[in-house]
Amino acid sequence: MTDWYPKYFRVHTGALCRILPIAVLFAIAFSGPVWAENPSGKVVFTLDFSDQADGDAKPWLKANGFQFKLDADDLSPHFSHKRLVIETNTEAAGYFLKRVNLANVKGIRISWGVDRYPQGADWEQGIYRVPIAVVISFGETKIDGGSFYIPDAPYFISLFLGEKEKSGRAYTGKYYKKGGRYFCEPCGVRPGGTVVTEFDLAEAFKLQFGQPEIPPVSSFGFQMNTEDTRGGARAFLKKVEFLGDETL
Repeated sequence: MTDWYPKYFRVHTGALCRILPIAVLFAIAFSGPVWAENPSGKVVFTLDFSDQADGDAKPWLKANGFQFKLDADDLSPHFSHKRLVIETNTEAAGYFLKRVNLANVKGIRISWGVDRYPQGADWEQGIYRVPIAVVISFGETKIDGGSFYIPDAPYFISLFLGEKEKSGRAYTGKYYKKGGRYFCEPCGVRPGGTVVTEFDLAEAFKLQFGQPEIPPVSSFGFQMNTEDTRGGARAFLKKVEFLGDETL
């Protein structure tokens, strides 16, 4: 793993995966049409659940271009108290993916939290499991996945909430060591509490991958993985915003 520097993110406190299948999803994500959003003002793109009535979120997610991967249906996505909640009481790995084409993205702001962590998840010990993660992919250039059995995929950064991991580090998984980085920002969030994470994607991308510029965001999504853990997990998203220069 690589040391990271906290100046590239801010956290405000308020009230992957199944390795082989999730890896395959990064390649699947880059086929088919691109859903585009034109930048407007300081915020390039917003995903906000505050206006959704309580109830099943599956119809809304599908109508808004999200693809359900692996056990996504089993994560019971639903709206509750102006939040999108995903949860399971058993071992499951699901991913909700949306294709976009967002230029001039410099950072991201996520309002989210965890109600219940999966017992046994520990990235320091190689148990790469998450109650919730937001995954951002960049450009269309495929980077070596690290195995003959793993499809190549564009660069990606995954932000997750972890109970035992350490902020200030750039984690790598078993695969995609050249093109993927995982950041626990922040770690140890109190169950039931909400945090707002602001993360400088442009600076992280340049530093971690040695590239002079950040490509457009070509997809993003959120996931949960409780495989090889106990007790399941429950987590939520309130809002995701992709930011331009003036907002950082």
